[in-house]
Amino acid sequence: MTHTARRIGRTLALVLPVVLVLSGTLAVTSVPWAGQAAESQILSASSYNVSVRAKSRAPQDVLRDRLLAELQERDPGVALTHLQREVEARPSLARHCMSIARALGRAAVDRYGPTRAQTFSRPVCDTSFATGVSHRAQGS
Repeated sequence: MTHTARRIGRTLALVLPVVLVLSGTLAVTSVPWAGQAAESQILSASSYNVSVRAKSRAPQDVLRDRLLAELQERDPGVALTHLQREVEARPSLARHCMSIARALGRAAVDRYGPTRAQTFSRPVCDTSFATGVSHRAQGS
């Protein structure tokens, strides 16, 4: 008999804390601590405060946008000089140099027309600026 009582005691010692913890957890989760109205206000207020993290932009995109703005404010020659300096300072941008120079060429045609835009051409990134000028002038 003592063996059976001991076995029941051990079982209760193991099971009882688990039952108490679970029942206590269930009791706490079902108690309306703040009321339904306050909960909906908290949820709706927090949904308005969610901030969306801005996507970081690639260095070549930042450079292209900066040089295009510079082309508009000053002239394509200044933008091309700065493109060359940036590529020399940051060789990782060299693979994007041609596409940036072409974009500058297209923007120069939009701003100055094909004839005047071509006067700014120089051998930065091969002849990509001139290619951008000629493609824009042809309408492609």
